Amino acid sequence: MTTQRKISNYWLCQLVGWGIVGISFLFYANFYKIEIDFDYLQKVFYIITAGLLSTHLLRWYMKKNNWLLLPVEKIIFRLIIAVLLTSVLYSALVLVLDQVTGLDENRRNLAFTTRLFANMLNVGMLIVPWVLFYYFYHYIVKSRRQQLDTLKLEALVRELELKTIKAHINPHFIFNALNSIRALIDENPGRARNAVTHLSNILRSSMQAEKLETVPLERELSIVKDYLALEYIRFEDRLKVEYDVNNDTLTQPVPPMMLQTLVENAIKHGISDQLNGGLVKVTSDFKNDYHRMTVQNSGLLNGHANADGFGLSSTRNRLDLLFGGKASFEISQEGELVVAKVLIPVT
Repeated sequence: MTTQRKISNYWLCQLVGWGIVGISFLFYANFYKIEIDFDYLQKVFYIITAGLLSTHLLRWYMKKNNWLLLPVEKIIFRLIIAVLLTSVLYSALVLVLDQVTGLDENRRNLAFTTRLFANMLNVGMLIVPWVLFYYFYHYIVKSRRQQLDTLKLEALVRELELKTIKAHINPHFIFNALNSIRALIDENPGRARNAVTHLSNILRSSMQAEKLETVPLERELSIVKDYLALEYIRFEDRLKVEYDVNNDTLTQPVPPMMLQTLVENAIKHGISDQLNGGLVKVTSDFKNDYHRMTVQNSGLLNGHANADGFGLSSTRNRLDLLFGGKASFEISQEGELVVAKVLIPVT
């Protein structure tokens, strides 16, 4: 159906365009007091017919050789040659029709090439606007289609990148959580059972969040609390946890599992490296027009600020993909604490 519609539009433009040419010849005759008799109308008909045939042949050749796919700089010279050759063909058709019907008797004493050149000047240059309109119409359509395809491709890449990041986050977390549980099974089965319960809650929440690009902070905090409760079983009194959360921020959208990833990073590179353990503090508030979340932990950066670890790189990538550069993430050393800070525009 699409092909038929394009052909129909093409022929509609052909008939309307050359019909306007025919009407312009009638206005020309009327303005210069030329008698509009049957012979004149017949000549106008031949001009229109020759125009339709020659331009349709040119269109066929352009499509066959994929001219419409070429950039402007590669098509200019070919279009110039095409205009000249089509003008010759157009003029020759008109001249032959005139001779066959005897409408060109008054110029038969002239050489054929002279008459051909005269016809090119009179009617052949009508090919120029036809070629320009036809090519640049398709050039604009092709450019718009390419822009649309580019946008679709960018959206697809964006979606695939987000899915890839998510697919890495969950196995990354599960691996660490299972290691924690394994360490408890022989030492304290009761705590191991509690750890399995916490892990079950986290997995259930993460599987639900997998279908979403963002979740309310309240849901993300519940995952963080389950995770820290599980880690507390392993670290016991070596792990101190604090929360400073503005209740008004609980409805703000955040990437699922992002805050949990930062907390996990704080445990892995901070608390676990401290002989006496340390503090993990989660803060959520507003700063200007941004939702600010921070995860603080005892310890030193030890080069992790610029590391390519998955937790940090995935956080940066997800913020860039979801918020288009409007969100930011940074990690720094502030005294004896490592501070991971996320700023997301308030919605």
